[in-house]
Amino acid sequence: MTSEITLFVNPTAGRGRGARAAAPAAAALREAGFAVRTVVGDDPADALARARKAVAGGTAALVPVGGDGMVSLALQAVAGTGTPLGVVAAGTGNDFARATGLPVRRPEAAGAVIARALREGRSRAVDLGRVGDRWFGTVLASGFDSRVNDRGNRMRWPAGRFRYDLAMLAELAALRPIPYRVRFDDAPEREIEATLIAVGNGPSYGGGMRICADAELDDGLFDVCVVGPCSRTTLLRVFPRVYSGTHPGHPVVTVHRAARVELAAEGLTGWADGEPVGPLPLVAETVPGAVRLLV
Repeated sequence: MTSEITLFVNPTAGRGRGARAAAPAAAALREAGFAVRTVVGDDPADALARARKAVAGGTAALVPVGGDGMVSLALQAVAGTGTPLGVVAAGTGNDFARATGLPVRRPEAAGAVIARALREGRSRAVDLGRVGDRWFGTVLASGFDSRVNDRGNRMRWPAGRFRYDLAMLAELAALRPIPYRVRFDDAPEREIEATLIAVGNGPSYGGGMRICADAELDDGLFDVCVVGPCSRTTLLRVFPRVYSGTHPGHPVVTVHRAARVELAAEGLTGWADGEPVGPLPLVAETVPGAVRLLV
């Protein structure tokens, strides 16, 4: 272990906020007496390889600078290694930072938090979800929400979030209940119809949508939000309540808690931390204390 900290930077996060956030975060860390090295990959695979090399080389901490996608990439490098994770949240959603009470879009403050935590030897053990060899920190989405992501990523126009608004309208027009097979822990497999099933290690996704509002990152359990079959009108009534986390009060919504969740459905892709994980069926498991977070 050295005193060198590795900044893991996504220069395109938040329309360039990632690149702009790196300098003040690095300045705060250097002012605290730490050496800082910056890693920027040519693409996600190259960036991850460089981050893993830094971890294997004994970096004092890996610090993603960007949004939830960059945090997710960093998790693949540090989970289970003992190398602490710092976060400089400079993306669009920043759900992982929000869930853990870290500064959002305040890179100098985030750098100061990381420096103080390292000096004082303070960290928080945080659970992660795992699907196969893929780790996630926030929410695994499947159903209506993941189909919106699928469609939005296939579209080449328009740019930005408006593309996902159009994708949502298109998916609303095609809304149908999805037949799932689900299993929570060792309970018998169940066949249900649902609009979506979200598996939450943390409470929110999509920049503050509190789909699994009561999920905690250190209790060893997922909160699983099931939105049952509903009409377009009902979904449009329930959806705004996701931002306040009050949607579980609606009769169409149920919440379950489990450490292991099996999901199967035809034609669905799972998305975790805003990134595609792969097609269903899949199994998500909690791994308690999988990462040491600098707070």
